[in-house]
Amino acid sequence: MKTKYIVYSILLIGIISLIVYRINANSEIGAQKTSEQTTSATTVKGLILQPQKFNDNISLSGTIEANEQIEIRSEVSGVVESINFKEGSKVVQGQVLFKVNDIELQAQLSKVRTAQKLASENERRAKLLLEKQAISQEEYEIVSADFQSASAESQLIQAQLSKTIVRAPFSGTIGLRSISKGTYVTPITPIAKLVNTSKLKITFSIPEKYASEVGIGSNLTFTTSDSKMEHDAKVYAVEPEVEIATRTLKMRAIAENSEGKLYPGTYANVMLPLESVDDALMVPSESLIPVQNGKRIFISEKGKAKEIDVEIGARTGNEVRVLTGLKVGDTILTYGVMALKNGTPITVDFDQTETQTAE
Repeated sequence: MKTKYIVYSILLIGIISLIVYRINANSEIGAQKTSEQTTSATTVKGLILQPQKFNDNISLSGTIEANEQIEIRSEVSGVVESINFKEGSKVVQGQVLFKVNDIELQAQLSKVRTAQKLASENERRAKLLLEKQAISQEEYEIVSADFQSASAESQLIQAQLSKTIVRAPFSGTIGLRSISKGTYVTPITPIAKLVNTSKLKITFSIPEKYASEVGIGSNLTFTTSDSKMEHDAKVYAVEPEVEIATRTLKMRAIAENSEGKLYPGTYANVMLPLESVDDALMVPSESLIPVQNGKRIFISEKGKAKEIDVEIGARTGNEVRVLTGLKVGDTILTYGVMALKNGTPITVDFDQTETQTAE
């Protein structure tokens, strides 16, 4: 019986010893892993923050318009007698564009002038008779009124005659005509468009928050959809109020177009400079981590990653301006930051260009 108890005791002691051994072995393995994790650092890319010049611009959509543009029409009705312009040609201010037949008006003017001459003679005789008191003042005033009426009618017909000759109100390019010689035109008949494109207007709207930064005299550049060539323009007019529906302020700039490469009605991509900063802190877009209340960035501090909450400003194609949270000389982490946590050991790999910048 005693022998049985002795065997059981030896087995129990052996089992306990095995359990203790396994626990110690596992602890050593865990400590080794922890030590390895502690000593191994994550390699990330970074750069040393340096100030640089930054031009803050906003991109806007605009429309190119002619400096002056009208629809040529006739002020009087009649048959077109002659057309004195070529479609698509340049015309100068005062040049005759077309003439409406005026034979009826000429006849009316001849008749009125005859009546005017007679009324003038009657008025002269009545004045002499009035001086001799042969007629009353009332009779003289009736004769004088007839003369004035005839004169006014003559002036009216002369004004209508002058409108039968249509001249260019300003220099420009005349478009395609809608009439031919012999066409009967009225004041509502479209003739052709006259456009002055030596200068062009660019109309665009800016968000109301920038209204105080842009005004008359501000310079801008713009490109068109068919060319990447930049053109210069200057703001010359601003609407006096913000549009409530869009919360934007409409502006208009003027640009030279002496070579005629730009066409009214086309789209304009407007680049409007707001400010120029000599010591801006710019970081790559991929270094920023979006969080609930804004943006966050990792920097390297004593060999470990450190989270910094930052306030950002304007953007460029691949960089963002940081307004608060960073300072010159900070080593910011640019690539591989999504796997980092606050306090993670890191090794910073500087690109050659970044190292040169840091130096």
